[in-house]
Amino acid sequence: MADFIMAGDFRKGITFVMDGNKVMTIVDFLHVKPGKGAAFVRTKLRNVITGGVIEMTFNPTEKFPTAHIERKPMTYSYNDGDLYYFMDQETYDMIPLNKDAVEEALQFVPENGEVTVSFYNGSPFSVEAPNFVELKITHSEPGVKGNTTQGATKPATLETGYTLQVPLFVNEGDTIRVDTRTGTYMSRV
Repeated sequence: MADFIMAGDFRKGITFVMDGNKVMTIVDFLHVKPGKGAAFVRTKLRNVITGGVIEMTFNPTEKFPTAHIERKPMTYSYNDGDLYYFMDQETYDMIPLNKDAVEEALQFVPENGEVTVSFYNGSPFSVEAPNFVELKITHSEPGVKGNTTQGATKPATLETGYTLQVPLFVNEGDTIRVDTRTGTYMSRV
């Protein structure tokens, strides 16, 4: 029943099972055909469960079972100690996840915010924030009058507790757009 992929067909973003239990996604790859000797595939792989990145080479004829990752839109509901609860938007079921699986994404997601949860074999393993979010600034010092230095910034704390640098004209109470991939200020809303 399982689909297989040959190392010669590797492309970025493909997910497969290695060594019987490691679910890996291809971050980068290069097909190498040296003048002498057999061709091989050089890859950079990320373990989707642990997040660890490794580099490996494969014979192009090696076969691996493909891993089917399900991605579902969910809503971050609340946390209770080290457990964070997410609601399935179709069934309204609540799914708890440990802090280490959600910590990075929740820097940019307030309660009732939308996220994407990834599942492998029905088990959730990671949470992703949308690429861009709009969040309110809960604390920021006023800009210093007369400081007209090109590109001057100051620290600001968002409603999620994340702190980033913003331009001097942005004030406490403003809502800003943030790029969650880099954790940087984009614009005022």
